[in-house]
Amino acid sequence: MSTGQALWRRMPPWAVDAGLVVLAALDAWINLYDEATPFMWACAALGCAGLFLRRRFPLAAFLLTLPMTLFMDVAVAPIATLYTLAACSRNRPLLAGCALLNAAASTLVWPLSDSFSGDRTWTLVQFVYTLATAFAPILFGQLVQARHDVARQLVEVEVAREHESALYAQAVLARERAQLAREMHDVVSHQVSLIAVQAGALQVAAKDPDARDAARTIRTLSVNTLDELRHMVTLLRASGGKETELTPQPTLAGLQQLIANSGIETTLTGGLPPGISTTAQRTVYRTVQEALTNVRKHAPGARAEVRLWHEAQHFGVTVTNTAPTRPSVALPSARHGLIGLKERAELLNGTLTAEPTPQGGYKIALRAPTRPA
Repeated sequence: MSTGQALWRRMPPWAVDAGLVVLAALDAWINLYDEATPFMWACAALGCAGLFLRRRFPLAAFLLTLPMTLFMDVAVAPIATLYTLAACSRNRPLLAGCALLNAAASTLVWPLSDSFSGDRTWTLVQFVYTLATAFAPILFGQLVQARHDVARQLVEVEVAREHESALYAQAVLARERAQLAREMHDVVSHQVSLIAVQAGALQVAAKDPDARDAARTIRTLSVNTLDELRHMVTLLRASGGKETELTPQPTLAGLQQLIANSGIETTLTGGLPPGISTTAQRTVYRTVQEALTNVRKHAPGARAEVRLWHEAQHFGVTVTNTAPTRPSVALPSARHGLIGLKERAELLNGTLTAEPTPQGGYKIALRAPTRPA
């Protein structure tokens, strides 16, 4: 922005209006004839004073300039009011009518009979010239109005972009929190629960008092750690949305090792169709992992069966365990594992069911289409 524009913007509106009134009065004084009557002076004063109303009542200010335009050849007052009216109004028929009125008032002379007594061709030429002059401030005012509209729309677009960027950042953060919550439950709590179960078994089997005390301490710390993890997972899920796969996760290649490290008598049967997606493999792996974790926590001494299966259109895994043979160790749980498994199944357009068996055991079954819909 240039120095002149900056200075113009810093000027208060009343100072600009006062300057226009002074210029309009000087313009009227120069163009008044020696035989000007008090009525003409009154019309000039009314038109000049009307410039103070041009910001709030631009149409009224323009109409107040018409009488002085009829008696004298003035330009400042009508041009200023036409510009203000065009910058404020979107009614183009109204603007065209005001331009015609200004041209007619500037062309005609008082008394009106004198306007048609001379050369009518010259009168028509003067009317067209005055009309073109009147349209100049109107076009400029419309241009300024369009510029303001564009500037306002650019501001709105920038605000909308900033808002969308903030929403996108929040969505990414929510997905990362949900992913972190799922991984904390699937991986960390899986290992800590195994430590707690093994420490509980060691506490029962150990004959040395010191060993039993150490096992009791380990089990207590593990249980407390699981409780803290449960609270952390709850908080992360409360602030996260549906999770997405952001980091590499285990696939079916590690399923045998998972079963071997589970500490549960488990049989693995069946198979999955070749070429299933990595996401599907992860979902099957996490389903088996969660099911075996629940067996350790809630069904000590039970046996488990992992059955992989596939058909022409669907595949899945079923993990079934027998009834427990000894009391379970009380471990905190908020059922976030099953919630995460159901969400994983939904990502595959599949379903997950978890229900007790008539024999006192429990069954978790995943079913998903071979090809996503």
